[in-house]
Amino acid sequence: MAAVSAVRAAGRRSRHLFDIFVAEIPWTVSSKELKEYFSQFGSVQRCQLPFDRDTGFHRRYCWIKFSTPEDVQNVLKKDSHILEGSKLTLKQQTRRRRSQRRNPRE
Repeated sequence: MAAVSAVRAAGRRSRHLFDIFVAEIPWTVSSKELKEYFSQFGSVQRCQLPFDRDTGFHRRYCWIKFSTPEDVQNVLKKDSHILEGSKLTLKQQTRRRRSQRRNPRE
């Protein structure tokens, strides 16, 4: 049981390494399609699209990691992002300095 909670905590901490959180993703869009779409704004290093083990569907949100801060700004400059007729909701992730992070044991 402790191992499961440690893995979950590590997953939560790793999300702070991503640049953009994307929500309202249509069920039919894959991780590959998201990478292709966001590649028009810059180099996508990683796209993390979590899946639900019970349903087998993704959870309709993801995290995107870009190579440079300029790539992130290119994405945020565009007013709206639409995939397969659905408007995506984007939120820039704030990066915390090590001194501002909470103690992982808390």
